Amino acid sequence: MTATASPFAPARIEIVEVSPRDGLQNEKTPVSTADKLALIDRALAAGVRRIEATSFVNPRAVPQMADADAVAAGLPERDDVTYIGLVLNLRGAERALATGRIDQLGAVAVASDAFGIANQGMSSADSVASARAIIDAAKAAGKSAQATIAVAFGCPFSGEVSDDIVLEAVAGLIAASPCEIALADTIGVADPARVARLVAATRALAGAIPVRVHFHNTRGTGLANVWAAIGAGASVVDAAIGGLGGCPFAPGAAGNVATEDVVYMLERAGVRTGLDLDALIAANRWLAPVVDKALPAMVARAPHFPRDKA
Repeated sequence: MTATASPFAPARIEIVEVSPRDGLQNEKTPVSTADKLALIDRALAAGVRRIEATSFVNPRAVPQMADADAVAAGLPERDDVTYIGLVLNLRGAERALATGRIDQLGAVAVASDAFGIANQGMSSADSVASARAIIDAAKAAGKSAQATIAVAFGCPFSGEVSDDIVLEAVAGLIAASPCEIALADTIGVADPARVARLVAATRALAGAIPVRVHFHNTRGTGLANVWAAIGAGASVVDAAIGGLGGCPFAPGAAGNVATEDVVYMLERAGVRTGLDLDALIAANRWLAPVVDKALPAMVARAPHFPRDKA
């Protein structure tokens, strides 16, 4: 029996695979460039068509991303895949564009001055201005750019973040016409009710610009927040194979929602993702020894369901 989509959810959702960047950036075990490229190959084999390949940041701040240029150079040449490079400033944007292999820049604005200073050395308002400059630089180079609002649901340093501050950042970013705007629960404090409210308000402001969401599962609400977000109009979801993730500048942040867990939930509910769950589970099992730890994703630990017929 084929599931049909819930009336509260769209028929299809796009998933952006973020394990090579957000998944690995906070790992203490060094991961080789070859293994990063192998992870990207496995994600592509599972059907991923947008992937956050790396970030062009100061290697002293994020040592795991020190090989960003080498990762970019090794990306498979695919006309059907969008490779995203995360950048925090124009210097990073210039590095990413110079590789000739990054299709889309990921700019970051923040909804908290305290986090902005820790993460990018700038205030919330300045981070919006910086993101707009990055979007403009990408367009000038013939590339696309999207923007993510970090700590949109709560800050590790200053606590609660008001919807008004987030929506002010949304409005500022819209002026630059990014290809997409994302709300990020950087430290995993969001709840489904607030997610639904803030996504709906962002959709109302964004018009034709798609809304993406990025959740960490620090407090076990990640999947519930994904469901609330797509019900409120988000059309793109970030996820990481195995549920890896964390932020060097966000104390206590746990992993991203796991790609295989999100795919299982959505496909069972009749929401198509285009991804191969078995291939994602196989990637999970390959990745665990690479990072030298058990991965938090749940579906790969559970028995296969429905069970194969004898």
